[in-house]
Amino acid sequence: MQVIACYSNKGGVGKTATSVNLAHAIARSGRQVLLCDLDPQGASTYYFRVKPSKKLSETKFFEDVDRFADAIRASDFEGLDILPANRSFRDFDRFLSRIRNKRSRLTRALAAGGAEYDVVVLDCPPNFSLLSENVFRAADRIVVPVPPSTLSERTFEQLVAFFKDQRLPRQKISAFFSMVERRKTLHRETMERMRATHPKRFLEAAIPYSADVERMGLRRAPVAEFAPRSAAASAYAALYRELGL
Repeated sequence: MQVIACYSNKGGVGKTATSVNLAHAIARSGRQVLLCDLDPQGASTYYFRVKPSKKLSETKFFEDVDRFADAIRASDFEGLDILPANRSFRDFDRFLSRIRNKRSRLTRALAAGGAEYDVVVLDCPPNFSLLSENVFRAADRIVVPVPPSTLSERTFEQLVAFFKDQRLPRQKISAFFSMVERRKTLHRETMERMRATHPKRFLEAAIPYSADVERMGLRRAPVAEFAPRSAAASAYAALYRELGL
């Protein structure tokens, strides 16, 4: 089982869109995928037309394999299942702060609850927390969307610094530019500067700023389903291929 985390310590950068489109691309390749919506806002859950979970509290997520498995729902797409969000997931940190061996809890929960899947994709909440540290340790790859803006550049530097301070393997980080408008000089200059500063961290694939991505909320589906020939669909396909998932 491979664990892929879609993460950013900044909101509004395309993290959930990345989770949804990557999970969909992996399933279309013929593998079994579980998308875990760890964000209490439940955007991934909404996009896949699945109701929020009422059966899985933060305690049951980590400690009750049967409840974990029972909360999983099938999506409309073959090979792609969803672990829906739950409002109680906002209390992950409170739960983790009370237990021993908190650093390995997520790894153990995913190994038990997601064992029958080839790939588990985590849609993570946008913050630094005990949960995010668990994610960083449990994931094989951490996919980070970065809009080419000053604030996003700053938050990405914070993420890299956190990995360094916590002695986490920075090679897990696979960043890419999202919401790109290449006609903007600032975007082009920011991308060039960040690639030069972090030559091993940034992928070549970039997701354009696109109305089709915004329409995911209306269509409640991955871009490749309702706009397969769009620039956004092509960009997500390129991201999937470059990640080698």
